[in-house]
Amino acid sequence: MEDLTAVPDSGLGWLEASGDHADMVLSTRVRLARNLQGYAFGPRARVNDREAVLKQVRAAKEKVTPLSGSTVVNLPALESRSRRILLERRLISRELLGGNGSGPAEGIAVVLSGHEPWSVMVNEEDHLRLQSLLAGLRLSEAWNLVDRLDEDLGQQLPYAFHHEFGFLTSCPTNVGTGVRASVLMHLPGLVLTKEIGKVLQGISQVGLTVRGLYGEGSEVVGNFFQVSNQTTLGKSEEDLIDQLDRIVRQVLEYETRARQVLLRDARAVTEDKIWRAYGLLRYARTLSFEELMNLLSGVRLGASLKLLPEVRVYTLNKLMIFTQPAHLEQAAGRDLPPQESDAHRAAYVRRVLATEGTVGADEFPDDRAGDKPTG
Repeated sequence: MEDLTAVPDSGLGWLEASGDHADMVLSTRVRLARNLQGYAFGPRARVNDREAVLKQVRAAKEKVTPLSGSTVVNLPALESRSRRILLERRLISRELLGGNGSGPAEGIAVVLSGHEPWSVMVNEEDHLRLQSLLAGLRLSEAWNLVDRLDEDLGQQLPYAFHHEFGFLTSCPTNVGTGVRASVLMHLPGLVLTKEIGKVLQGISQVGLTVRGLYGEGSEVVGNFFQVSNQTTLGKSEEDLIDQLDRIVRQVLEYETRARQVLLRDARAVTEDKIWRAYGLLRYARTLSFEELMNLLSGVRLGASLKLLPEVRVYTLNKLMIFTQPAHLEQAAGRDLPPQESDAHRAAYVRRVLATEGTVGADEFPDDRAGDKPTG
């Protein structure tokens, strides 16, 4: 398989701006780490270990109802741009992509479900990483989805499990339930009111951790913060999910209050920041991705506060994905050096914002051929 034609829209459902607090919460993800008995874990796994695990996953796929119609993508056989598209859509991790620059090793794959909100990474840090990814704050729903998939796969695959420690994983922090749940939030109010430091400190004190858009190792840009549980041992899956849900809702309350303070005490400055961000996006001729994210933060705040009524959160979510380098190159049909990529990004953003308010909720403007990013 050399491209993504079999699953062109895979991994895009979380952009739909639905679910609780969709203006402040981009997505909810729940991931399970699992390993199979009889094979070395993680970095110790040899080629024959990884290939044997992948063979078992392929066989199990045919017997598991949620996996019917899914596609097993062999990452080493996939061309580089398509692999990067999967990363930009948050369907795979940097580790699965190949952290040493040589690309994925043999036996590394991802199972894509097409339009379903889940995927399975095979032979990343653990043999299996099952994940569900939904729009908005929907932790219970995301957990139920991945739990059902785990139950069905567990009937076909011999999971490595210890009666005292629970599920065995490569990283000690995942031992036990193997659950890592995360919520990606937009918190410009707390940043602008300089309250974010205290909130993040409070989050860390209750056993949660904060990362950027792409999880561990990624920086926070555009006031987007990903909050997740840090340990999985000693608590049930439901307890971990409930704790994260409770803390996230509290953070969202703080963010709502901060936005009210901005409107009450600094409305003119806040409106100016929002409209300047919109103006730059609407007319800029070059945009780096980091600059785009920071400007989208201002416009997203304006849309949430109803100060930019013609701009939909759905559109802003789509812009975050389709303006990333691999998606831009897919649209152009060729590699793009950084400066040219910045120009393509700005041109695409201008066209989208120029037609906002006239486009249906499930489509994007289809102007000049080759300019619309596709999957």
